[in-house]
Amino acid sequence: MSRRIKLVLSYDGSEFSGWQVQPEQRTVQGELENALFKLHGTKTSTIVAGRTDSGVHALGQVCHFDGESSIPEEKYREALNSLLPHDVRIVSSKEVSSDFSARYSALQRSYKYLIYEGSVPSPFTRKYALSLREIPPLRSLNECARQVIGIHDFTAFTAAGDISKTKIREVFSSSFYMENGFLVYKIEGTAFLWKMIRSIIGTILKTAPLAFPGERMKEILESGDRTMAGTTAPAKGLYFYKVRYDERYS
Repeated sequence: MSRRIKLVLSYDGSEFSGWQVQPEQRTVQGELENALFKLHGTKTSTIVAGRTDSGVHALGQVCHFDGESSIPEEKYREALNSLLPHDVRIVSSKEVSSDFSARYSALQRSYKYLIYEGSVPSPFTRKYALSLREIPPLRSLNECARQVIGIHDFTAFTAAGDISKTKIREVFSSSFYMENGFLVYKIEGTAFLWKMIRSIIGTILKTAPLAFPGERMKEILESGDRTMAGTTAPAKGLYFYKVRYDERYS
């Protein structure tokens, strides 16, 4: 009988061309499905909560797959970790009902972005955080960050080539704070457009040092004009942090 297994995984995105399988490219999905093939002896497809781009990391990514294996639900973690490369780890494995979808059952997705301040970039954070010589005042950063909370048309922060039918998204929270020596940006919402978060961060970093930063950020958002926004922040500082589901699937 077919079973549905939910996986929570983390990965270092530095050496991956993103999540999704691509010809001749190393991807997280490719490595995971190769491990599942070795385990099951047959092709096993995975569905993910949110695809990540090349260089983007994950702390609490979620995916699911269907299979007929008799492996106990909690043993999938150990079995897959023994087959996966060092830069992908299964955090937990659990059997869920057949109506669960890692993608469509998600109620909220959250991301974090790390920024390191210093006149000399740290060799230890070069692949995991954006380095800046000087960070704008926290108050100004949060004036900008607050502007994206709510239901908006995020066309101004959409990358060229995004094929989403609508650019309207809902953001529940958006804020900057200091944690363990890093400036952290955290954003939570239903879902996000391609490169939307990195575009927002790049725009905030451009806008925060200016006079009336909140008003300027609001103007950019409402314009729907990508040319008014800032550059897209590098992928290396972005982390897929967590997915929230109904209690039935937790």
